Amino acid sequence: MAAQRIKPNDLSVGDFAKRAGVPVSTVHYYEAEGLIESWRTDANHRRFNRGELRKLAIVRVAQSVGLPLSTIKEVLGGLPQDRVIKADDWAEAAEPWKALLTEKIALMEKLRDQLDHCIGCGCLSLENCPLYNADDALAAHGSGPQRWIGEQNDEA
Repeated sequence: MAAQRIKPNDLSVGDFAKRAGVPVSTVHYYEAEGLIESWRTDANHRRFNRGELRKLAIVRVAQSVGLPLSTIKEVLGGLPQDRVIKADDWAEAAEPWKALLTEKIALMEKLRDQLDHCIGCGCLSLENCPLYNADDALAAHGSGPQRWIGEQNDEA
């Protein structure tokens, strides 16, 4: 395998992590997960093309709104690997996220509105509280917080 020459825009792992605002361990983790790519010098030093910073920024923003790494990886896989990502590349690749984000926003708004009511009132009324689950009746609908995020959302 022929070694690549270091280009002026290439960054060491430490410089890449510093520029991205993450620990080096995070850079290694994202690389191991296939979210970003590096190459090695003849001296076996890891180097990153500056364009990988854009991918890392996408990963961090997507994670901050609750998208799982598997979903992020799918979208990044649809982006060009041989050049810097452009706006039209991103617009096409990110299209599947729009519906998912709309769902998450609706859930977060519902949680915000119901938390004010349930926790704020302090009445502890088991007759009116959407969190109360007499005799574990909601177990038939699945595990987890069914009244909050399950199919029973409209009954809460």
